[in-house]
Amino acid sequence: MTDIRIEQLHVPDNLDGEGAADFLRAVEVSRQVRVGTWGNDDLAYTGEELLALCHDPYEWYVMLVARLDGQIVGRAGIAMPLDDHTELAHVTLDVLPSAEGRSLGRRLLEAAESFVRGENRRVVVVETNHSATELQSEQEGGGDERLLHPAAGPGALTLENRQARFAHNAGYQLERVEHFSSCALPFPAERAAELLESATASHGDEYAVHQWTDSCPEEWAADVARLEAEMGQPAGEGPWDVAHMREAEEISQSTGRHTLVTAAESRASGRLVGYTSISVLGKRDDVVFQDDTVMEDGHRGRELGLRMKLANLQLLARDYPNPHAIYTWNSAEDTHLIEINARMGFTVAGVTGQWRKSFDPGD
Repeated sequence: MTDIRIEQLHVPDNLDGEGAADFLRAVEVSRQVRVGTWGNDDLAYTGEELLALCHDPYEWYVMLVARLDGQIVGRAGIAMPLDDHTELAHVTLDVLPSAEGRSLGRRLLEAAESFVRGENRRVVVVETNHSATELQSEQEGGGDERLLHPAAGPGALTLENRQARFAHNAGYQLERVEHFSSCALPFPAERAAELLESATASHGDEYAVHQWTDSCPEEWAADVARLEAEMGQPAGEGPWDVAHMREAEEISQSTGRHTLVTAAESRASGRLVGYTSISVLGKRDDVVFQDDTVMEDGHRGRELGLRMKLANLQLLARDYPNPHAIYTWNSAEDTHLIEINARMGFTVAGVTGQWRKSFDPGD
């Protein structure tokens, strides 16, 4: 008889301590799932990264594991903010392909939901990841009647997809579809020169570029906070000001992560009108992530975003030359940034579905 157990995983103090073997096994399960989805482990947590996440003072991170005949073959990571948005819980599910077909994902999700409801969390958010190859195969075999459209923005996922069908059947609503793309590094010098020439021809010397790493210079702090508040924060994320921005910088640096920023100043107004950022992980230096690119509406369409991104890649190459790839996510409706990324040589690797389930009475 097959023995299946769902239990909370003890988080060790370090990777050499008591319970470290089970913790590292859960890390390996997560890594293998990402290799199966994307073909590499670039998006997988290292043991050091996940351990740091579990000890984050601003977010309570709990792991449940599924054991099959004593062996860990699945995990549910539960992230619960401790400062803002204390009604939320983000759940990440990983089950080894070899263990699928035994309802382990369903049992892990039900256990995670029970746990977070016991902590008075009313909203659970989960993600599903879909490679471009997988999506193409499914779209060729399914009709429009099998498509799920998100509550916000364009894009769709098909119920032919196992993950999408799982989330849908578990009572989750598809909120948003995001494009996931990558670009090989180092960035070709010839391509950079060609794109920079085009950008310069579009806006001349109307803007000055400023750069920094980790901490925004005080002279630009109010401008960056304003841009973030006006353009960069999703609805419902609450107030954003300089104090909040400084706290976010401290949290990022406490994990060993570095943030590279390139911002554009309008020479006419003397204030920042846009910025872009890249994250360098603290525990691995072979991949990096393109984060926010924010621009005031009146300055769009002049290839300023392209110029900022190129300058930030130059800063990355100078200070962090080891990454072999840069990854980014974009909302499907953000066609402007998707077009810029395509011009730079980013290729679509797939999409991520954002799903939401509310436990509020009446929802």
